Amino acid sequence: MNDGPVTKGRRFFKLAGMTAQVAGSYAKTRIKSLFQSEEAAAQDRREAHELNGGRIARTLGELKGAVMKVGQMASIAGDILPRELAEALRGLQREAPPVDFAVIAAQIEKELGSPPETLFKTFDRTPFAAASIGQVHRATTDDGREVVVKVQYPGVDTAVSSDLSHLKLVLKASGLVKVRKQALDEVFREVKARLHEELDYCNEADNVRKFREFHRRHPWVAVPDVVGERSAQRVLTLTYEPGDHISELDALGYPQATRDLLGQHLFKLLIDQLFEFRTLHADPNPGNLAFRRDGTIVLYDFGCVKHIPDRIIAAYGATIRCGLEEDYVGLERGLDALGVLNPDGPRVELEYYKGWRDIFALPFLADEVFDYGASKIHEEVIKQVPGALKRMESFQPPSDLVFIDRAVAGHYGNLRKIGARGKFLEMLWPYLYPEAQPA
Repeated sequence: MNDGPVTKGRRFFKLAGMTAQVAGSYAKTRIKSLFQSEEAAAQDRREAHELNGGRIARTLGELKGAVMKVGQMASIAGDILPRELAEALRGLQREAPPVDFAVIAAQIEKELGSPPETLFKTFDRTPFAAASIGQVHRATTDDGREVVVKVQYPGVDTAVSSDLSHLKLVLKASGLVKVRKQALDEVFREVKARLHEELDYCNEADNVRKFREFHRRHPWVAVPDVVGERSAQRVLTLTYEPGDHISELDALGYPQATRDLLGQHLFKLLIDQLFEFRTLHADPNPGNLAFRRDGTIVLYDFGCVKHIPDRIIAAYGATIRCGLEEDYVGLERGLDALGVLNPDGPRVELEYYKGWRDIFALPFLADEVFDYGASKIHEEVIKQVPGALKRMESFQPPSDLVFIDRAVAGHYGNLRKIGARGKFLEMLWPYLYPEAQPA
């Protein structure tokens, strides 16, 4: 257990030290590869990814805050990261080292004016969960409600900007990210904006209320209720909604029919939020979801929420539709509208898009029910990476899609872990072809 978050000065030196180690390691590996066989160079790259993944994960886990949050985001997209690097980062996704209870109690008293033992009938000193920017404790209110109390680590909010600047330096210095400076800056601005929102628990309380209202018509979605009188900017108290963690479904004997129903509900939840609510629960790591045997999905943690502009929704739907129809001129037009194409780069041959289209369309165009548990889509994506690297100057990471892609990729991973099967195109159809729907 940690005594508390690392001070600003120590954060700087830890991040700077990690940056130098990671950059130096990759530089050494690249130079050494010039004098090695292809097999030996590949082995050295794997070892470098494993070594540096461990360095990054250890440092981010100690620092908490923005850098660890972005590390968790990277772990969700682990299927397209080097395997050794992704494995090290996945530990951050599962849990973070908790801080000492005295730090948590002091933060509660500072925010709410009284210590936890005064504010709650019971308060569990052992954390229920520990994450990147705060930790959660179980408690009961004076009127007997079971609640969870989310408490932000002191000082995290002041470290966001400097953390992200250093993380961007790490990525560039390591050579793992090679994109236009402007595009990378836009992505980091988007991440920074969402993180600042996530650090404001009053904003998160508003998000909880909005999602609770939107999903009121979905009896298979459970969203906690805000306990406003025990909440503030850095303390958020919510009613406790029980459910089984995704890692427990096998041991609990969830039958295939229930897994299929959960998969159907998870897909429906994603597309309804995206195309109808136009607001995404954008942190789909497994710790923010729970499941029940009746097919209910429990949503936790509404700090990271993405409001999507109408123009992006329109372009996103049009791009999917053109992809399914193999209209590659329309697909490229959609990618352009989404900001995926580098305006200063060369256009790729239209035939290039077919390989990607055939991979992503597979769950929707197969005659039989698609088995997400046995899906190899992520492996097929990896096979496309060499071709993508050759055409790197043609594309850029679009800031508007950062959190949409995070939600889609995260839920694909969740469908795989659940072992769901289904044909979901019919659920997607009304959003792709609204003009064909009955009035």
